[in-house]
Amino acid sequence: MVRPIMIDGSQGEGGGQILRSSLALSIVTGEPLTIENIRAGRKKPGLLRQHLTAVKAAARISNAHVEGDAISSMELSFHPQAVQSGTYHFAVGTAGSAILVLQTILPALMLADGPSELTLEGGTHNPWAPPFEFLTRAFAPTIERMGPRLHLELVKPGFYPAGGGRFTVRIEPVAELKGLTLLTRGQETRRSAEALLAHLPEKIGERELDVLKRRLSLPADAATCRVLSNSVGPGNALVLTLEFERAVEVVSTIGRKGVSAEKVASETADVAEAFLASEAPVGVHLADQLLLPMAIAGGGAFRTLALSEHARTNIDVIKRFLDRPIRVQEEGATVVLRFD
Repeated sequence: MVRPIMIDGSQGEGGGQILRSSLALSIVTGEPLTIENIRAGRKKPGLLRQHLTAVKAAARISNAHVEGDAISSMELSFHPQAVQSGTYHFAVGTAGSAILVLQTILPALMLADGPSELTLEGGTHNPWAPPFEFLTRAFAPTIERMGPRLHLELVKPGFYPAGGGRFTVRIEPVAELKGLTLLTRGQETRRSAEALLAHLPEKIGERELDVLKRRLSLPADAATCRVLSNSVGPGNALVLTLEFERAVEVVSTIGRKGVSAEKVASETADVAEAFLASEAPVGVHLADQLLLPMAIAGGGAFRTLALSEHARTNIDVIKRFLDRPIRVQEEGATVVLRFD
């Protein structure tokens, strides 16, 4: 029997990303995995519903033998077999991010032997993960430059804390991923903002957009409120899209109870101003999401902002599964990652 790769879930940032990346790499490489101290760095350690859904999704597409797949489990044994394309439905059952469940199984399905159709249910807009608009505007177009085709549709939004969102994904795979070089973003071509509102007064969105208009010089016709009437519960998300000749960045903030509209917008503006002041084509969230596919491709490079602890931990996990160098070079206020 092949000895499993041992992963300590308490390393680095000690959160769910270690679990998701380990599962993704296990099913891509076929290497069995044992992970201990799952989410040891979090207030509620062990597997929560969102993480358990990711485990079950990874097991389903790879017909894996799994031990420890239970709520609050701190240790997991995962032995995958061949990845199977197909039609799948995964539901988190809470407002936990269904987008992060997709992150776990997408790398393997982008390299599967046929197309796949996914339906995912759970949170689509919550404070601890990129929103659905990030997937469609920043992540998917970048991934498609590496070969696969992704078709995403939001059926129903799911805001924290009610959840209840649903989206579909059609994945057209390739035999191998192409390395991507993304070192410059070119001239800015457009910036726009949307205040998404579900069962809340439209005035909240208008106040958010007023702040962005003032701080980011947004023209009035580039700032809109969008009412989402089919959401299960109330919610608000402020989504700013920055378009460049060779890149797109999506900056978002989820409205929270007790936090003013002006504060939500100021948080968005702060992140946007830092990105605009840099020369990076890849933002923090996109950098996290590109690490695995770029490492699997084994070529290319991208420039981003200073690496978070989240990203550095992700790199450490990748190196446990793939014998490929990832070079991190600091260049002024940015960092270049090279996968060769």
